Amino acid sequence: MKKNIYAVISGAVLLFGAAACAKAPSVEEQAKEAAPSAVQAAQKPSSGKKILVAYYSYSGNTKAVAGQIAQALGADLFEINTVEPYPASYGDLLDKAKQEINSGTKPALSARVENMAQYDVVFIGSPNWWGTIAPAVSSFVSQYDWQGKAVAGFVTHGGGGMQNCERDLKNQLSGATFLQWAAFPGRSLGADAEDLQAWLNKLAL
Repeated sequence: MKKNIYAVISGAVLLFGAAACAKAPSVEEQAKEAAPSAVQAAQKPSSGKKILVAYYSYSGNTKAVAGQIAQALGADLFEINTVEPYPASYGDLLDKAKQEINSGTKPALSARVENMAQYDVVFIGSPNWWGTIAPAVSSFVSQYDWQGKAVAGFVTHGGGGMQNCERDLKNQLSGATFLQWAAFPGRSLGADAEDLQAWLNKLAL
């Protein structure tokens, strides 16, 4: 039972505030009204390919790995954020995440990448929640055309590994080509440097 619970959240510290929401607009309406892109541009791309690292992070583990990838490759960085924060209560978080996953809910996001067409390669990061990707990541991928893009996914987890994350996300990326994906345990913030570099070397970017 403990092992299943650990696989839900990619880290042990859950410090988000709850937010009450009245009658919220649809995801599509929110996307149109979203704030300008929060992409952090890289100064020195590692190759001729334009690379983006997009991620959703709840406890900070996925964010730390995303930062390591962006630094290693000279990639741009984009954080996926929901309009309505998830509950701070651990039990409430588990319930909300499970409900959204089971119902296929795509929560509204606060910003979008303004010029996704410029990127040749996109890394997509998510914590493992209930054996699959976080609903915010599904919201993100639903907003863009993936035709012709190379995608590498990465997951942080508390013991569950990749589980269905890769399969479920690939099913939402019509037209993309796929590079090797990776899962990193959330024992500490960030991935083991050697493991991360070994994975990136295999991608040959």
